[in-house]
Amino acid sequence: MAWNRVAVVGAGLIKMGELFDQSYEQMASGAFEACVASVDKGFEPRQVEAAFLATQRGTLWGQEGIGGNTIPTAIGLTGIPCTRIENACPSGSDAFRVGAMAVASGVHDVVLVIGVEKMRDKSSEEGLLSRAAAGHPIFTRGETAPVLFAPFATRHMAEFGTTREMLASVAVKNHHNGKLDPYAHFQNEVTIDEVLASPAVCHPLHLLDCCPQTDGAAAVLLVSADRAHEFTDRPVFVAGFGVATDHPYLHEKDSFTEIKATPLAAERAYAMAGVGPDRIDCAEVHDCFTITEILDIEDLGFFAKGDGGRASLEGETAIGGRIAVNTSGGLLAKGHPIGATGVAQITECWWQLRGDAADRQVDTRNGYALQHNAGGRGSGVAVVNILTNRRDG
Repeated sequence: MAWNRVAVVGAGLIKMGELFDQSYEQMASGAFEACVASVDKGFEPRQVEAAFLATQRGTLWGQEGIGGNTIPTAIGLTGIPCTRIENACPSGSDAFRVGAMAVASGVHDVVLVIGVEKMRDKSSEEGLLSRAAAGHPIFTRGETAPVLFAPFATRHMAEFGTTREMLASVAVKNHHNGKLDPYAHFQNEVTIDEVLASPAVCHPLHLLDCCPQTDGAAAVLLVSADRAHEFTDRPVFVAGFGVATDHPYLHEKDSFTEIKATPLAAERAYAMAGVGPDRIDCAEVHDCFTITEILDIEDLGFFAKGDGGRASLEGETAIGGRIAVNTSGGLLAKGHPIGATGVAQITECWWQLRGDAADRQVDTRNGYALQHNAGGRGSGVAVVNILTNRRDG
């Protein structure tokens, strides 16, 4: 029996991109307004009892004092309890999990989960991400995100015959999906040849194998399942979730063909939801690089280990394929505003399960969607959330 004591009754986001014309607070307000407008039977903002904010802004900008007081003021809800949650790239995913637990516990009946991130107001040359991911002064010297993920790609190639064309096929698919998503940062098609010919970043990863730095915000409303009817006749329920950790440094890892925290988190989420990977209709997974999506679809149990590259190249993860992956365009096309990413992925799952995904809509005959992020130094943490439109689990 699924753990469906919590319902998602609203979700929304702003268009992702380089939003120099919007402040952090304006982005948050835009996402909140979109979320409120999505509630079928109407929603009064003052019904929000508590908020959970996902952001890395303090870490990225060197201003750790930024916390839960910023967002309530921005969205006109000063006075409510608001807690900042920062857990690397899965910050939004974890905020969603914590928000669901707050509702399930009975402490709150109506909770806002909101993710916001400004990534573009400072350049990479100013140490934006390197400061956030700073580790051992010797073991991690010179490491960047592509440097951390490239060894996974080369090892996967060595063990399973994965090719650069297979990696490129992930970018091709996700850019195609992004073109269908009005909220995506990039809305252009690319070809395998264009991915292969793009500038090298860290072998075997090229520029179009990498997600962009993106500004963005997204929000969802969680309510007690027994009150969902007050807001909508088409609720989506929280079926299960899982979190896991792994060693943060590359020299501590014993495998470069899986992100070990992901299968652990997925096992816990599947057990809570009472389903296996064969019941998932669509998934939003962490594709910060093309190799990451290939690892994800294997680690989540959608394909056997080593088979993810072939499955991607042959279209099994496309809309209409065996399992639709990253219908939103994923991080590669929609973008990766860190705190907002997981919440935006949840929004896409919500749309899919309600049949509201327009040209990106997939067949959700089983009634389950999965959302996943992995991140932190060396992908040391992963979060998996499973949603369902089934009232009976």
